[in-house]
Amino acid sequence: MVHHPARTNTPPPNETPGSIPEHRATFGEVLAIREYRGMLGASVLSWIGDYLAKAAVTTLVYEQTGSAGMAAATFAISFAPWVLLGPMLAAVAERYPYRTVMIISDLARMGLIALVAVPNLPIPVLIGLLFLTALGNPPYEAARSALYPAILTGDRLVVGISLNLSAGQAAQIGGYLAGGLLAAMNPRMSLLLDAATFAVSALLLTFVVKHRPAVGNPNARRNLIQETAEGFRVVFGIPALRAIAVLVFSVTLFAIVPEGLAAVWAHHLSLDGDSERGFAQGMIMLANPAGYVLGGIVVGRFMAPAMRRSLIRPLALLTPIMLVPALLDPSLIAVCLMAAACGFCLAGMLPTINALFVQALPNVYRARAFGVMQGGVQVMQGAAVLFTGVLANHWPLHQVIGLWSVAGVVLVLVALSAWPPHERFTAAIERARRLNEAPVAG
Repeated sequence: MVHHPARTNTPPPNETPGSIPEHRATFGEVLAIREYRGMLGASVLSWIGDYLAKAAVTTLVYEQTGSAGMAAATFAISFAPWVLLGPMLAAVAERYPYRTVMIISDLARMGLIALVAVPNLPIPVLIGLLFLTALGNPPYEAARSALYPAILTGDRLVVGISLNLSAGQAAQIGGYLAGGLLAAMNPRMSLLLDAATFAVSALLLTFVVKHRPAVGNPNARRNLIQETAEGFRVVFGIPALRAIAVLVFSVTLFAIVPEGLAAVWAHHLSLDGDSERGFAQGMIMLANPAGYVLGGIVVGRFMAPAMRRSLIRPLALLTPIMLVPALLDPSLIAVCLMAAACGFCLAGMLPTINALFVQALPNVYRARAFGVMQGGVQVMQGAAVLFTGVLANHWPLHQVIGLWSVAGVVLVLVALSAWPPHERFTAAIERARRLNEAPVAG
């Protein structure tokens, strides 16, 4: 029997191993790490292309079919792989070096999204290719999430996650705005640009990110379904992780709706001309990420760790509250302000809650647990967009979104009623630290 010492991260001088860090890291401190810059650059390129393509294809389908439900289904198809395959694909990612998984995923998505650009594709074929392209997302995202704790330590992880999420939202601003405008001219150009971003991302990962061996012991591998099930047991079996999962799933079930139904909402506003509707769609889609970027800067950079943790619950509740005024059938400006406020609240809570989750999680379950979490988030978001899109075929869109958000307030209150005290998280983090430092039998 061979014993392999666990890979551990050494905390900065001001932090105690196993505790929730109080050292306040800076953006400059995080960006000084070359590997982090390479991963961030690769991710931003892929995101810009994805949002460009998503906005263009959603508009293309809506204009061809005239169906809000079909447009919502096209947007939601990118979430579909997470329903059953996401957690399993994330478990596969844990068997191989994370960088290798990310590069292969980029190259596969590059080829598939280029096929989507072929002219005159039937709608079912187009949606099928989008689904196959989206199959590359779970292993890529799981590997990327699991690799960050190997590069960033302590509060640098919190700030790095905040910066990463804010950069993703900034990429949405450019991608969705350009996608909305290009949709009226040449949506297939957006798809080709998306393919190019995957190629450049793969190159960045190859030359900037260091190769690291797979974290899993090949001799300890079991049936893939059993390994996937272990990820679910870890997330929902540890009370601190379960509370995080329930709250995140509840909040994201409602925050995605303005973005997912932006094309429909732009038509609902009764604007004249394709260019005006395209501009309105882009503005609605980018409003949420714009608020997210601002929230990431304000909360992630200028507030101490203890303050960030204290804001988790109020910001979670405010997220659906910000969309309740949709009941009043607001103007485009008001819709954008609501979506931006919703994004600000998300940026204030998600990086902190994400870092708590990672710290309370044993290293060997990182990719699998991420697959469970991201799978749940994607399923919730896809279902929310699809369900509200179908409802919008029968009732006014502003009423659907407003009442949906009222239900969100109730659901988040229920989730918050089971939120553990601070000591529960500290104990979970200490338990994970002990497991990470224990020798692994092979």
